[in-house]
Amino acid sequence: MVAIVYAGLAMHINPPSNIEHIDPKTLHLTGEFTEPNLGTKVEANGQVTVRMVATQFAFVPQCLVVPEGKPVTLRFSTPDVLHGILVTGTNVNTMIVPGYVSQVHTVFRKTGDLLMPCHEYCGLGHSQMWATVRVVPEAEFRPGADGKVSCDAR
Repeated sequence: MVAIVYAGLAMHINPPSNIEHIDPKTLHLTGEFTEPNLGTKVEANGQVTVRMVATQFAFVPQCLVVPEGKPVTLRFSTPDVLHGILVTGTNVNTMIVPGYVSQVHTVFRKTGDLLMPCHEYCGLGHSQMWATVRVVPEAEFRPGADGKVSCDAR
């Protein structure tokens, strides 16, 4: 019991608890998962939020940039089938279920390009479904005027 309380309070390791529903048929038409909203963005309050869509057989966008040592919120959705993601060398590992928004909070501790494969079989192209998470030093993390940061801008 002490270990569970310690992990929850000191290490911020908690079971998923937010349940957000989303219409998988229209997620790309309105709301936060439209194409212009995808990728990494620094919100007005300074929070770094990443939004990504997992679809057969690709992650959109395929490359994300995040700062080292700062809290990051990752938000995922899918319009089609069950997907799973993990970011190698980190505590990021979640399922992406149609009809729901999956959310993970983390701090990336090391710089470099990290592989993010889909780890739930999602069809014949599953083995080619992966993305890259580029962790950069905070000094090199420079959002544009719109607050967005992309791999292309580096």
